[in-house]
Amino acid sequence: MNDIELNGIEQAVCVNELTKHYGAVEALKDVSFTVGKGELFGLIGPDGAGKTTLFRILTTLLLADSGTAAVNGSDVVKDYKSIRKRVGYMPGRFSLYQDLTVEENLNFFATVFHTTIEENYELVKDIYRQIEPFRKRRAGALSGGMKQKLALSCALIHKPDVLFLDEPTTGVDPVSRKEFWEMLRRLKEQGITILASTPIMDEARQCDRIAFINEGQIQGIDTPERILSRFADILCPQGLEHNQPKDEGDYVIEVDGLTKTFGSFTAVDHISFKVNKGEIFGFLGANGAGKTTAMRMLSGLSKPTSGAASVAGFDVKKQSEEVKKSIGYMSQKFSLYEDLKVWENIRLFGGIYGMSEAEIARKTDELLERLNFTAERDTLVKSLPVGWKQKLAFSVSIFHEPQIVFLDEPTGGVDPATRRQFWELIYQAAARGITVFVTTHYMDEAEYCDRISIMVDGQIKALDTPDNLKKQFEAESMDDVFQQLARKAVRKAD
Repeated sequence: MNDIELNGIEQAVCVNELTKHYGAVEALKDVSFTVGKGELFGLIGPDGAGKTTLFRILTTLLLADSGTAAVNGSDVVKDYKSIRKRVGYMPGRFSLYQDLTVEENLNFFATVFHTTIEENYELVKDIYRQIEPFRKRRAGALSGGMKQKLALSCALIHKPDVLFLDEPTTGVDPVSRKEFWEMLRRLKEQGITILASTPIMDEARQCDRIAFINEGQIQGIDTPERILSRFADILCPQGLEHNQPKDEGDYVIEVDGLTKTFGSFTAVDHISFKVNKGEIFGFLGANGAGKTTAMRMLSGLSKPTSGAASVAGFDVKKQSEEVKKSIGYMSQKFSLYEDLKVWENIRLFGGIYGMSEAEIARKTDELLERLNFTAERDTLVKSLPVGWKQKLAFSVSIFHEPQIVFLDEPTGGVDPATRRQFWELIYQAAARGITVFVTTHYMDEAEYCDRISIMVDGQIKALDTPDNLKKQFEAESMDDVFQQLARKAVRKAD
């Protein structure tokens, strides 16, 4: 099958020379390709390459400037009403109503498409029954993996012919991601055509074919193996070399029996560990394992129920304000102000950290030059690609040279090349003596850490270097180690 035609296979999607501009930015440039009925087709490319714009055009939510596109033979402009009835769409950001329950969300989407849960339950049964025990729970209170399963159920409830998924597993742990793609294969077996974008190359390998899009243009369409080999420098960059810290015994984080309960639920259950100065410490676990709760206690944002912890020499219970002044923090949701310019964000956070105007001005110029952001100084943050935002957010979080920086899934939804650049920034920070405490769902990133702990059901079940953990669990990769441990979880990531 070549880049444009599928010989002898009925077409589900046909795109011909689509172009789309946002002002002076050309988001799509003469994009053409076809997808066969029943195909699982992947779309991969760097942040800002045009993937989301293309999906929005194909789902009739956006008009192209020129070119044509058809879904199941219907024109996306002339026949938009019929297309909307026949496609399912999961946008990059969850399409759920956070204040509605699981059941209410599914009922709402069924009603919009003039159907009922009962009528098409068989189609979503394998997916929905995993979250059905929590059907009375608000969607906003679900874990990332559970939200994705609900969003997929909502996209399927009207029995679409074609399913569009825009990075559907961002922020989801490896076990839940594996389950999600198993669901997609079952849907493909039922004859549903699936178009999915993903920044995760292991997911791309599960597609029948993938298209690599960069700077708004399709660079190639072929089997995953051929595309990933052809564009290896961008899609499969080499790993990073890192010298482990020598300051063993110089602890900047000490945790002893730290516990956090919410009513009768124990989110963090008597965890104990120590982190050295300048160490890159990976804090792993499936959705709902307790990672974020533990990190919030260590960063002074939540008080422990019991146990003890010191961060940068300060007691997290009694000296939470001193802890906050000594650390940097980057949350899952970007800690930047979208309606401020790049330099305004840097100045704001510099002022919050108590830096002088002269120091802020000098370090701002240095930072922008180091990130190659000088030309973006006056750009609104909301206009930056995701990867750029994350690099800026990290740089802002260590702008005041804290002893420790906490990073909560900092590279979610970012392409491999940008993630590698982000980790180069982490290594540079560690080389300056900043301790990095990081959670991630990317197991290739786990390999970049000096040591790793893995939480299961609120407890630390493993803690060692990546190499030692792989030996201990007789595993070839950290993904294998994680899968072995996370699958032993008793409580649900709800």
